[in-house]
Amino acid sequence: MLIRLFQKQDSDRIAQLFHDTVREVNIRDYSPEQVKAWAPDDLYFTNWTEDCSNNFTYVTEEEGEIIGFAQLETNGHIDCFFCHKDYQRCGVGTRLYRAIEAKALELKIDRLFVEVSITARAFFKSRGFKVVKEQQVACRGEKLTNFVMEKSLAKYLETPDRFVVATFYHFADGSIGVSGR
Repeated sequence: MLIRLFQKQDSDRIAQLFHDTVREVNIRDYSPEQVKAWAPDDLYFTNWTEDCSNNFTYVTEEEGEIIGFAQLETNGHIDCFFCHKDYQRCGVGTRLYRAIEAKALELKIDRLFVEVSITARAFFKSRGFKVVKEQQVACRGEKLTNFVMEKSLAKYLETPDRFVVATFYHFADGSIGVSGR
């Protein structure tokens, strides 16, 4: 399993991964109408290349297939955090999260925050995030429940010698490998 930074040629596969994950994984917590509003039939309802290029977007690959992606904004906001339906509970999300947290610490970001689905709430809770509030968000005519969650990284910034978050391996083709804590 390889974690690397987004490349423009990843856009189509990321759009498909997002669509399929929402439609096939999040359907257990949301109605068919809600998941269709969230992940419309038009995969390009957003400019994936631009969105992914404007943030620190990490991609997880397994044998050339993109099986996960996540984005970190410079203000500490985690946007888009998705794992392929066939790779749920296989460590993909954990490795992506480690890469995001490592980058946040490198950037000296002292707080991460995210709006998570009902489906993703337990994952983020298990990584130390706390629910700030539950909210209803409008999405293409549907209301979806999600949770604003946050995690302080301040203690890690104060004592950076207490642990190693991750080791990154930079390869000649521009990809990055990461090993965990």
